[in-house]
Amino acid sequence: MFTTTRFTSWDLPADIQAGLAELGFEFATEVQWQTVPSARTGKDVIGQARTGSGKTAAFGIPILESCQPTGTLQGLILAPTRELAGQVREELQAIQGSKGLKILAVYGGTDLEKQARTLQDGVDIIVGTPGRVMDMTKRGHIDLNSPTWFILDEADRMLDMGFFPDINWVLEKMESRSNTLLFSATFPQEILDAAYEFMEDPDFVISNEEKLDIPPIEQYSVRIGRSNKLWALNRILSTKTEDGQSIVFTNTKRMVDLIVQRLSKAGVESKSLHGDLNQNQRERILNGFREGDIRIIVATDVAARGIDVDDVTLVVNYDVPSEIDSYVHRIGRTGRIGRKGQAWTLVSRDDIGQMNRIIATHGLIVDETSTPEMPDGLDEKIRFSEDHSESSSVFGMVPIRIDIGSATGLTKLSAAEWIVDAIRCDELAIGNISIEDGHSFIEVHKSKVGLALKAVRKNGFNGRDVIAEIA
Repeated sequence: MFTTTRFTSWDLPADIQAGLAELGFEFATEVQWQTVPSARTGKDVIGQARTGSGKTAAFGIPILESCQPTGTLQGLILAPTRELAGQVREELQAIQGSKGLKILAVYGGTDLEKQARTLQDGVDIIVGTPGRVMDMTKRGHIDLNSPTWFILDEADRMLDMGFFPDINWVLEKMESRSNTLLFSATFPQEILDAAYEFMEDPDFVISNEEKLDIPPIEQYSVRIGRSNKLWALNRILSTKTEDGQSIVFTNTKRMVDLIVQRLSKAGVESKSLHGDLNQNQRERILNGFREGDIRIIVATDVAARGIDVDDVTLVVNYDVPSEIDSYVHRIGRTGRIGRKGQAWTLVSRDDIGQMNRIIATHGLIVDETSTPEMPDGLDEKIRFSEDHSESSSVFGMVPIRIDIGSATGLTKLSAAEWIVDAIRCDELAIGNISIEDGHSFIEVHKSKVGLALKAVRKNGFNGRDVIAEIA
């Protein structure tokens, strides 16, 4: 990830050099090494770089060097979320050292008029989300004709979130724009087409081959059906006896709230963190987590950006992430500064392919294990439910193995009639039947499996006890 080029070799302004040194930045990363020299000469740049590659400093150093603390807007940076906008603003503030540039984050979910009053006092660089920047421009609070620098961060996420019409609107207003930098982890054709429209002979920077840093933590996966994931999560959280905090990741806001509600009923207190929270709610929860007053947070990937707490010792992936790199970003929340950490992932049958891709892509060692036992003395308020979805075929049929075969006079017809009569079900609930000498296999619909096992074990066949189990 890092090159042998030192920041001191670039003859940067003393303020910025001091800011980099204070942050402990000594060697440039690949994306910084390729981007900074080109951008400092005024070239437009298209950069392919994933999160964690150092791209904020890659575009931050040139814009901070070029801008002066005059209180006049000279640079605009657009980010897809308020969390990322806040992170970028904080890092630029640190990198600039004592230069004195006024850098303001502008995003939704906060008081617009308060942000407007701050702008009246003068600002040199704005880091904002497209919608809020567009809104404040229409209200006359931002003059987009003023800045010469424009930076678009995480363009592919902008595209996914439907922001490109807003971005194009902003670009049309920036008539003084002379320096443009665009960064994206991937480049769909729509992004390339747009880039060529508003950039002039850009340099291409490709650093996507960088490997993500894998934290030295214990990683486990548990095969579990979706209906029992909450049961497994409760056990994992309950067996965590050492000090430390936990983050549970899921893929949807709705699931975040559902998990928090269900855990609360089981006596496990946690807090939701997702995009529907306003900024004040989010900051209150994050501050409580940083201070240790909140021990468990349940979050989506986007909302969890900006969580940097050294005391996190457990990460649970309630859902396997849909993006391969997200797994590493999630588990990287634990095992900080040499601390021990664990990452557990709950894997249903539909998740197996994605989990295997994640493991193969990053060369991970993930131990497949069973759900831990509930500690003695704790009441298990979330119960395990019978769920045969993991064992069923695409048609919902589950094979049951019984220890009787053709030698007992069992036939396919008599086997089907036996099960239908025992559990009083429709004949369509019985699938393929295979009769062998000493045992047989009977497919039963997953909704009837529990009943079938109990009935067969209780009543037997023609007066004979029967051992039945899921095949």
